[in-house]
Amino acid sequence: MLRTGGDGDGLQVALATGSPDAMPVPDPESPLLVEALANRGVRAGLVPWDGDHDWASTPLVVCRTPWDYVDRCAEFLAWTRTVAATTRLLNPAGLIDWNAHKRYLVELAERGVPVVPTTLLGPGASPAARAAAIADPPAASDLVIKPAISGGAKGTLRLPARSDEAKDHLAALLRDGDALVQPYLPEVEDGEVSLVFFAGELSHAVRKIPAGGDFRVQAEHGGTVVAHATTDAERTVARLALDALPWAPAYARIDLVSNADGPLLMEAELIEPELFLAAVPEAAGRFADVLLADLRD
Repeated sequence: MLRTGGDGDGLQVALATGSPDAMPVPDPESPLLVEALANRGVRAGLVPWDGDHDWASTPLVVCRTPWDYVDRCAEFLAWTRTVAATTRLLNPAGLIDWNAHKRYLVELAERGVPVVPTTLLGPGASPAARAAAIADPPAASDLVIKPAISGGAKGTLRLPARSDEAKDHLAALLRDGDALVQPYLPEVEDGEVSLVFFAGELSHAVRKIPAGGDFRVQAEHGGTVVAHATTDAERTVARLALDALPWAPAYARIDLVSNADGPLLMEAELIEPELFLAAVPEAAGRFADVLLADLRD
């Protein structure tokens, strides 16, 4: 039997988003999912995660585009736990908590997933550890230094190894929390591949290409998106990453970059990724079918 909404606005599916005045960029694709669900007889709507919505009255809450959560991460994670205690939340609160901190890249590497080499440091890292992290990486002269909790490439810089700039940026990040140091892979300039999965099944893939002279692929930094036909190697690495997750996701975006060693995991986006639903006509319907099946369980 299809679960229906209780009191309040009668939503069957609430797509959690950010407050309109706090969203860093517009949300272009959630209306496609609302329409796809409506075509299946399901009432869905966008609801700010930090609003006064009665979450317990909605049978299914989907963490869709709360892109303002990064600066309020502890508050956001507390919200996921509260919602999960009163209704059904996707992705699961435990998976969202695990994915919010990029230490997950180190954990996935330990589980055998090919990952871009990643050094994780905390505010208490010694001067020696900091110096070692920004030393010359293998086969690279530049580094990427980023916060361990971030989105949209915020706080992410490409800097020369062993440089004062790298030392200073790392120190600045560590004053506020944990940070990651990775070798800069020039192959990212040819594009970063995103594979989108719904309930563990590959739906579609895109290649995100940075603007000339940049390495950031987000649209707000000039990046563009084109359709991509995945290779066997890309699908294998993406499947390894999915199989290594601590919870099975209803939706996932696996971001890869390929170098001479083959595809490497850059990010496993499990909280609020853009899913490029407009790239494939069937994509929104595929996602809607997964949510509809969950409502019927």
